[in-house]
Amino acid sequence: MKINIPEVKETNKGWNPYVAGIFLGLLAIVSVYLTTTLLGKSTYLGASTTFVRAAGFLFQTIDPEHVAENIYYAKEKVKLDWQFFVIIGVLIGAFISSKLDKSFKLESVPPVWKQKFGGSVVKRAIFSILGGIVAMIGARLADGCPSGHGLSGMMQLSLSSFFAMAMFFGFGILVANFIYKKL
Repeated sequence: MKINIPEVKETNKGWNPYVAGIFLGLLAIVSVYLTTTLLGKSTYLGASTTFVRAAGFLFQTIDPEHVAENIYYAKEKVKLDWQFFVIIGVLIGAFISSKLDKSFKLESVPPVWKQKFGGSVVKRAIFSILGGIVAMIGARLADGCPSGHGLSGMMQLSLSSFFAMAMFFGFGILVANFIYKKL
């Protein structure tokens, strides 16, 4: 099945994906080693739980009793941990690497979106927010996000992670095909 995505001129090729993959694999190994050594238990890379904990921080400022009584937050403690700082590091690292390879640019509407759906910033924002909500619900139902399953779960040869990644990619292909080809 071929996805028909509108052509957008690429001005910069960016980082070599093989080199980036090697560094990512090394980061995963180092993170497991360090957390095992320093914390006494293996902790793996992932992002979705960290975003839920960040939401817990926000809710604590509004309604601390609700967070204290919430079953999920009793299990996943609302805390600043090393994974929270990994997410911040990912943002900073992405910014630095995009500046280094000169691919950084601010754009309110990406060119592929603009070609297909027009240049409305509000429309793009609404769909981005809805997409983020659907992605987070999916990550919570799958008990992890694509980065957690793809990096950490597959590194452990977890059968559920292989299945989750197949679903992430499979449905990603179907949705992209639906959006760009109007199945």
